[in-house]
Amino acid sequence: MSPNKSEGEPGSASQLWLASAPIILASGSATRRLILQSAGMEPEVWPATVDERALEASFADEGLGPDAIARRLAEAKAIAVSATRPGRIVLGADQTLAVGSAQLHKPGDAEGVERTLRTLSGRAHALHSGVALAVDGALIWSHVETARLHVRALSDAFIDRYVMLGGKALFSSVGGYQYEGLGVHLFDRIEGDQSTILGLPLLPLLDELRRRGHLLA
Repeated sequence: MSPNKSEGEPGSASQLWLASAPIILASGSATRRLILQSAGMEPEVWPATVDERALEASFADEGLGPDAIARRLAEAKAIAVSATRPGRIVLGADQTLAVGSAQLHKPGDAEGVERTLRTLSGRAHALHSGVALAVDGALIWSHVETARLHVRALSDAFIDRYVMLGGKALFSSVGGYQYEGLGVHLFDRIEGDQSTILGLPLLPLLDELRRRGHLLA
């Protein structure tokens, strides 16, 4: 152990990573990067340049539900980046939100956030988080986890204040909230792992990486 690293410091956990090169994260999400860092993996970040909305429409035309769509989007991202990074382990991830059978998307602007929150108010919804691993342009593993979140009845005053405080960061968040921040005030109950809610199901990912010998078991 480095004399500058105490056993309790997060960086010391990197000794659990056994692969010769860091994992590549095919996403520009700061939250997903932090999740990996918290588990002792310092990823290289290479955001995928796939057309997510076109792919999503294509998958919906195939009759896939929101959970399968999240998984397929994660697979597409991992495959696309791994094709350009020979020999590297590439991680793709994506997330969909469904209220009953209706899938909601990123709101895009403040009015969209308000509409989304009014749709979610007083109701439960499902967050489906897909994760995939690929090497040399070939998929080697994928998985999807689902969390169920119960939104309390939201007053108009709360929605207005929340949108003002959250700002532009909410525009690109599925559901118009960021659970790891002020978004926690929206809920009265959740069912599921926090990493799934944040968009990267960590426990099944770590289990697969251990199985493949990339993490110390």
